[in-house]
Amino acid sequence: MARAKYFRYHDGGRAAAGYRGKAGDCVVRSIAIATGLPYQHIYDMVNRASTRERTGTRKRGISNARTGVYKSTIHRVMKELGWRWTPTMQIGSGCKVHLRPGELPSGRLVVSVSKHLTTMIDGILYDTHDCSRRGKRCVYGYWQPPPRRTLHPRQTELFVQPQSRPAPERIPPRNPARPQPPPDSPRRKSFFEWLFG
Repeated sequence: MARAKYFRYHDGGRAAAGYRGKAGDCVVRSIAIATGLPYQHIYDMVNRASTRERTGTRKRGISNARTGVYKSTIHRVMKELGWRWTPTMQIGSGCKVHLRPGELPSGRLVVSVSKHLTTMIDGILYDTHDCSRRGKRCVYGYWQPPPRRTLHPRQTELFVQPQSRPAPERIPPRNPARPQPPPDSPRRKSFFEWLFG
């Protein structure tokens, strides 16, 4: 299979966001490519999710969008986006799915391989380099987007920022009814009106 047929260079919008130089940002890059969301949006989302991580003797630091992200945080971010995880490799099962079009479903996929995350869309690999190892790299699992039937029929893009609900219309408070003046009491007739009537 010729490389040009299944690989396309894509930085996920990193350069457009103003970032320069090399970075271990494969998580941000692949999620941005697959979802179509801006690179900076995913970058900030990953760093926000990393603040909930716990550190310990085996885990010194927390995830960082630029230098690397732990699996738990990747799962948290993808779950927040509504994507579902499909594992393709279990402990002791051996490699059953490889990073090539014939072994992965069509559509938008964020694919997990050893120490890397990449994107495959309809059988084409989008990344900064061909990480497939000539189609022999094992796939641990992949994320797929939520079904389109859950989206509004007029929504053309897969992910659109939710619109804020319009503020409820304010109804002016009713003024309490003003007390009506008592009806005029009948005028008393004068003596002459009463007499001549």
